[in-house]
Amino acid sequence: MAQAVLAGSTKGYRQHPQLERFRDQAAPEAAIARFLSGIADEADARGYHFTRSKILEHTEAVPLISVTSGQLSYEWAHLAAKLAKRSPTVAARWAKLDEPRPHPLFTVVAGPIAPWERPSG
Repeated sequence: MAQAVLAGSTKGYRQHPQLERFRDQAAPEAAIARFLSGIADEADARGYHFTRSKILEHTEAVPLISVTSGQLSYEWAHLAAKLAKRSPTVAARWAKLDEPRPHPLFTVVAGPIAPWERPSG
């Protein structure tokens, strides 16, 4: 869906705040394609199926995207809360990590949560 939004081929989810990190890139569609390729790689490593043919091909170089330590921590806590409700076994397994590992497209820099984030609670 995010790829379709950035390509301008859908009207849904256009205002989703997470898309700002990709819109801010010189080549947003290439950035989301690289992100999705990383998701597909992780799915393969875990034995899941991800339909790579749905990822639009792009040849543009995509530099690493900065993500703040505060944003990464916020997203990690948000995921932990969801997993605790939906899949306690998986939540317990992930809780053993000292800190989250970001997607390979991201590089962590010091800072608070992103200004586009809409914290809940």
